[in-house]
Amino acid sequence: MKAPGTTVEEILANIPEERKEAFNRLHQTIIENLPKGFEAAMSYGGLGYVVPHSLYPAGYHCKPSEPLPFAGLASQKNSINFYHMGIYSDTKLYDWFVLEYPKHCKLKLDMGKSCIRFKKPDQIPFELMGQLMQKMTVAQWIEIYERMLKK
Repeated sequence: MKAPGTTVEEILANIPEERKEAFNRLHQTIIENLPKGFEAAMSYGGLGYVVPHSLYPAGYHCKPSEPLPFAGLASQKNSINFYHMGIYSDTKLYDWFVLEYPKHCKLKLDMGKSCIRFKKPDQIPFELMGQLMQKMTVAQWIEIYERMLKK
């Protein structure tokens, strides 16, 4: 069910029809709320929201040729998955999101360490996802990332 493509546009065009509207709306919500400096790009073969090399030349420590990842969006077998490294690395942000989620969605939060799974595309809390994207700047993400690398 993963959407094939080598560009952001190809991935968006290849989302399965039953998810296309919700996936594209979530992508657009992310883009509209993405703090200055982050950009949509291919990241590890999928749709990512990254700190480009122009702002962080070192790139991702695991693969310096890749820009520093921050968030990602994927159409998986059973769900639309949204990955957010800020939630994974900042306890306050995680706690805020878990507290806010029930205010925006009737369904139980289905979440891993950095992955939020949306099994019902018509139940995605778009407003909350936009708010989440606004919660961390590029500078804050780089500072957290570098602090975590030193541990």
